[in-house]
Amino acid sequence: MTEDQHTQQDPTTQYPQPNFGEQKVEPPGLESKMDPKPDYGEETYRGSGRLEGKKTVITGGDSGIGRAVALAFAREGADVLISYLDEEPDAEETARVVEAAGRKAVRVPGDVRNEAHCRAIVQKAVDEFGQIDVLVNNAAYQMVQPGGIADISTEQFDRVFKTNIYATFWLSKAAIPYMQPGASIINTASIEAYQPMPGLLDYASTKGAIVTFTKGLAQGLIPQGIRVNVVAPGPVWTPLIPATMPAEQVTQFGASESPMGRPAQPAELAPPYVFLASQESSYVNGETLGVTGGTPLP
Repeated sequence: MTEDQHTQQDPTTQYPQPNFGEQKVEPPGLESKMDPKPDYGEETYRGSGRLEGKKTVITGGDSGIGRAVALAFAREGADVLISYLDEEPDAEETARVVEAAGRKAVRVPGDVRNEAHCRAIVQKAVDEFGQIDVLVNNAAYQMVQPGGIADISTEQFDRVFKTNIYATFWLSKAAIPYMQPGASIINTASIEAYQPMPGLLDYASTKGAIVTFTKGLAQGLIPQGIRVNVVAPGPVWTPLIPATMPAEQVTQFGASESPMGRPAQPAELAPPYVFLASQESSYVNGETLGVTGGTPLP
């Protein structure tokens, strides 16, 4: 029998270890080009009705963390809209597993750097579902620049900020009028918000901004009964890695970035999002949930 997420295992050896081999794909990357392919929980995630009937929106939902969260949400009973840039093969796979769980899957391609498109994502969710119960702001862009600030162009800086923090602002602002008490917003930050690498200065800055944005928005929305929290992952094996890092750096990704000596798999990120989206976390608001493999958050 396939082991599920409840089976006791040694977490340090549960998933593939670094020494992945050099690989480089064009951003934003496709899971089909990766070796090993990320584990998003298709064979292991078992739901228990914790999100029954919820209507959810996940940006960056075609692959990586977004796909793992979409699968988990669906198996917990939620309908799912995924937004993504243009990675149709990955988006089709996400829609397939959502529908296989018996839930509705809606796909919305397009660039979240555009405010009008962010509003269109929300409107599509309202048209399809009638309301929004959970918004997961997960879409992100990074590009490692080994030379640090000297190599980060204004164009790249603008793209990273528009994708990571502007879109989070635009989507949240558009979705809130369609949220009822008990709804929640979950934002994706990163360990980079607390331990920034010089080569990811722009990306880390946006993740720090997301943490602050979450804390402030949580205080502003709780009078409406809407909670806002953030998940801060450590290294995670997603298409963003081979698409945005030097090939030689990819081979040992996660070996030194986490005390576990390996990157997380997307499947390991999904349960925290389910928890924050569910009523079980009703007294959790404005918090940062670190999923870092043991690297402490301040």
